[in-house]
Amino acid sequence: MRECGAWGRVHRAEEGSQVSEPSNDVVNVVFIDRSGQRIPVKGKVGDNVLYLAHKHEIDLEGACEASLACSTCHVYVSGEFLDKLPDPDEREDDMLDMAPLLQENSRLGCQIILTKDLEGAEFTLPKITRNFYVDGHVPKPH
Repeated sequence: MRECGAWGRVHRAEEGSQVSEPSNDVVNVVFIDRSGQRIPVKGKVGDNVLYLAHKHEIDLEGACEASLACSTCHVYVSGEFLDKLPDPDEREDDMLDMAPLLQENSRLGCQIILTKDLEGAEFTLPKITRNFYVDGHVPKPH
């Protein structure tokens, strides 16, 4: 047996076997892109919504690479799920103030960490974003 660490948790696996995440760690969410297309995605507890979008090639920019220096990962969180998130801190609020098309359910995707409470959540991408970070800088997905 060997121990495999993943997202701060330890899983045991036989040598040579695949380590699979327990099914109770799966969180099903939906991204709604700028054209209105619904994209169902399986994430895991502890996943960052920005990086989850990048992993699935969803066009959520994240120009500052989650350093809270832009608002390009701005998303709208579906109704009942907004209250299941921790309140945004002052830095996130400051960045959201610069986001175009701000709404009451606006959050930065880089500040949303999946929990089981977010099962079924929908994250809608606004029609536009504005990159105040660095003109022309587009990070590569992680």
